[in-house]
Amino acid sequence: MTEYKIINDPVFGFIKIKRGLLYDIVQHPLFQRLNRINQLGLASVVYPGARHTRFQHSLGAFSLMSEAVKSLSEKGVYIFDSEAEAVQAAILMHDIGHGPFSHVLEHTLIHGVSHEDISLLMMERINRDLRGQLALAISIFKDEYPNKIFHQLISSQLDMDRLDYLRRDSFYTGVTEGNIGSARIIKMLNVADERLVVEAKGIYSIENYLTTRRLMYWQVYLHKTAVGYEKVLVNALTRARDLMRAGYDVFASPALAYFLKNDVTFDEHTLDIYAELDDSDIWCALKAWKHSDDKILATLATDMTNRHLFKVEVSEEAPSEEYIDGIARSIAERMNIPMEDTHYMMTLTEIGKDMYNPEDDSIGILYKDGTVRDISDASEILNVQLLSKKIRKYYLCYQRFS
Repeated sequence: MTEYKIINDPVFGFIKIKRGLLYDIVQHPLFQRLNRINQLGLASVVYPGARHTRFQHSLGAFSLMSEAVKSLSEKGVYIFDSEAEAVQAAILMHDIGHGPFSHVLEHTLIHGVSHEDISLLMMERINRDLRGQLALAISIFKDEYPNKIFHQLISSQLDMDRLDYLRRDSFYTGVTEGNIGSARIIKMLNVADERLVVEAKGIYSIENYLTTRRLMYWQVYLHKTAVGYEKVLVNALTRARDLMRAGYDVFASPALAYFLKNDVTFDEHTLDIYAELDDSDIWCALKAWKHSDDKILATLATDMTNRHLFKVEVSEEAPSEEYIDGIARSIAERMNIPMEDTHYMMTLTEIGKDMYNPEDDSIGILYKDGTVRDISDASEILNVQLLSKKIRKYYLCYQRFS
């Protein structure tokens, strides 16, 4: 029997997964569920190639983590075998708690718990199934392990999660400007003062990484068409929930029905049901809702399945109450629905994003003399004001009739 299982990844080539704990994680049903959840939610409405899954992303992040551990070890950073395996296990499972269409459920059917919280609950479930072998991985994930570089490799301004999703999402969307030099960045990683840093000769790769991340957010992740499509889905789920809780018969799979009917708290029973949810539950429901007697639900479901998107207006300033009220009145008239129901057919969202937040977890540049400077001080072309400037945009999305 071979010591490794090999998976051919279109982005990074052959990924080797060692038999034992790491392969047992990949084989676990909670991890296999990620095969049924798209990495980019509904971005395929703009970029048809963006059909890759959370499963692929998790394997890619694992591959980069393996390279990072190897690179740091070669530079004399002492890493125990148990630490290497634990940080690889943690990055494999970092996204395991994501629900259908990534973040959509977090703000509609599930409240007060993030996908990171659910990931931790699932890790603890897998840990029990694997007889406690993930205790160190969970400690690293929760940032409780004394050596902080391992948590930084999982969650920081320059972690393996981001390095994979930027490369992978660029590849599958075809947005070639989003391609980053992940291999070079990993080769330039080092440790100084017990924190992860980048050697000075890698500074240009970091500059490219930060500007690329900004481009990918506004061109892919926050593309106005993808945002508009997501709002149709959010409103459809909200309408279905409200109808079901008012006593109407609304079709849904058992798992989806549970979250539509109930305000849930995450216990072991809820986690079991959540683990049954994936993208197919939502699409199956939407196909049935097209034929609903409820005009609002039927319209939203038809919009989703037929790619009839909300009209999206993006502005630097919030639209006036009068303008929004005018759109609502037009929708009420065109659809012959009460004004108080027009909120299902429109939404206003404020979205803010910065390239880099030095207050959060800075990127240190290590020089040959041993000094470390923040990227915002070290860069010749980037400055802290430019890097950390939070750009805010208002997305007004509403039903179109043409």
